[in-house]
Amino acid sequence: MANSADAPAAPPRLDVQSARQTLRDLWPFIAPYKGRIVAAFFALVGSTGATLTVPLSVRMVIDRGFTGEDGVPLGGVFLGLIAVVSILAVMSALRFYLVTWLGERVVADLRSAVFKRIMRFDLSFHDRARAGELVSRLTSDATQMKSAVGSSVSVALRNFFMFVGASIMMVVTSPALSGAVLIAIPFIVLPLIVFGRQVRARSRVAQDVLADASAMASEAISSVRTVQAHTAQGRLAGAFARAVEASFEAARHSIIARALLTSFAIFVIFSSVVLVLWYGANAVVAGDMTAGELGQFLLYAVFAAGALGEVSQVVGEVAQAVGAADRLCGLLKVDVKILPNDQDGASKPVTPVAGDIGHVVFDHVSFRYGDLGGSNTSQPVLRDVSFEALPGKTVALVGPSGAGKSTVLQLLMRFYDAESGDVLVDGKKVAAIDPVALRQKMALVPQDVAIFAASVRDNVAFARPDASEDDIQAALAAANASAFVYGMPDGINTMLGERGVNLSGGQRQRIAIARAVLQDAPILLLDEATSALDAESEHLVQDALERLMVGRTVIVIAHRLATVRSADQIVVLDEGKVVERGTHAELAASNGLYARLADLQFSDVPEKAVERV
Repeated sequence: MANSADAPAAPPRLDVQSARQTLRDLWPFIAPYKGRIVAAFFALVGSTGATLTVPLSVRMVIDRGFTGEDGVPLGGVFLGLIAVVSILAVMSALRFYLVTWLGERVVADLRSAVFKRIMRFDLSFHDRARAGELVSRLTSDATQMKSAVGSSVSVALRNFFMFVGASIMMVVTSPALSGAVLIAIPFIVLPLIVFGRQVRARSRVAQDVLADASAMASEAISSVRTVQAHTAQGRLAGAFARAVEASFEAARHSIIARALLTSFAIFVIFSSVVLVLWYGANAVVAGDMTAGELGQFLLYAVFAAGALGEVSQVVGEVAQAVGAADRLCGLLKVDVKILPNDQDGASKPVTPVAGDIGHVVFDHVSFRYGDLGGSNTSQPVLRDVSFEALPGKTVALVGPSGAGKSTVLQLLMRFYDAESGDVLVDGKKVAAIDPVALRQKMALVPQDVAIFAASVRDNVAFARPDASEDDIQAALAAANASAFVYGMPDGINTMLGERGVNLSGGQRQRIAIARAVLQDAPILLLDEATSALDAESEHLVQDALERLMVGRTVIVIAHRLATVRSADQIVVLDEGKVVERGTHAELAASNGLYARLADLQFSDVPEKAVERV
């Protein structure tokens, strides 16, 4: 596992261009809810306006009520205050609901879009990415964005309007006192800009390190059996603790920047208020302004100061959210080389057509995996590979480990594109076929079967979610899986553990075969489907496979040559090149690589046993 504790370099500073780009990236997710945005805006303006009328009432109470000048009924003044407060309460509640709903909705849409995109990325992306880090993007980064969209932006706008409105009313109330307050504004705004950039940079570093720690945890948990088998729990726990500590340190630096920002802003703002109070008190004593005017001005000054103080806090939150948005939206911008034409990426039922006969051709194909994990793999994996699988025939790919056998299947299913040469299915180049349509022509039974934490029914019907109950039962029967499935407590409704931990290897393989039966594709791909099974399980699986192979084009990979003796053609690969081809009898008599492999595997096997295979 990689050292997850290494913190990545700090990203670029926050600037206007960056903020605009983030807004452009998010706008497609925000635009559908313009109506709610407008309603939230009016609620925000209404609550701000109601707040700004309170100092006017306070001035009336002080100057006309307490002093007895131009006496007015105090009851009427306080009734007016109650009305204002009621409007403030209703508008604030409406604003809170609308912006919180908007945050939840936008982030839910963004999460769905990013997940859909990740599921459609070609394997060259997933070869480099770490699953835990991608999950962190969908969780922690999205949560930070939700806080910003559903709260911080609204708070920032509210405080902006509050500051502007309070500043105007301060000038209207006392131009002289307003000057003392407004002089302090540059000393507040400039540190906000400087500290805001630092907060965003440090916040993004913290998110990077946290994502790395999450990736380590995901990797360790998914491989817990291997970890415990090698008694590596303590070592990995220590490595994760170091990664978490690195995340804490990165977050601590971000918190320090935000704390300094908030502390400085509060000190400057309220020092200005104290100065105004001293100056205003002297003006009241001198008769230059009334006590009510001073009270009104002080309230507006506090509103303006409080608005700027909150902005200092919100700037940090928005900066963090911008960093999170950059990372999430960055996944939407990843260049995908192999992209399905179906923009929804949805699985559709296979509809056989007349041309789907399962004719496969590899025509002088060469391939290398390229940039994986930051290093260039320059060695070709396949070199000028050519072979043909005729409809309804079986072609076996054999050879030493690393010869390129599995890569052939990867190119056939177009998980990657060939570097040179052509792969054709039914006369068409796979590069010209929509990947979804291409893969629906093929059923894969791999060695390492993916079992999902779902019911047997859902696992079998994974490629055909619309399959009927009868179809699923028939597929299970054809895969020799009915006995063990219906022996479970809930039959096909039994929930299987994550990765099929409560199934044996043979049972997992038979679930995979049932999937392939249900898919009913013209091309069947078998990748070491029986290599890790005991004799009894192999017999059941092999029996099911033989029934499944009837009438289909089959490309089978096997290290155990006994399983491919009956293939119509055997293609022998070595170091990415086709070195031999022919039937078992032809190759066994040729004294080549296949014959040597056969001698090694069959030398200690009784002749009768070989004949039975």
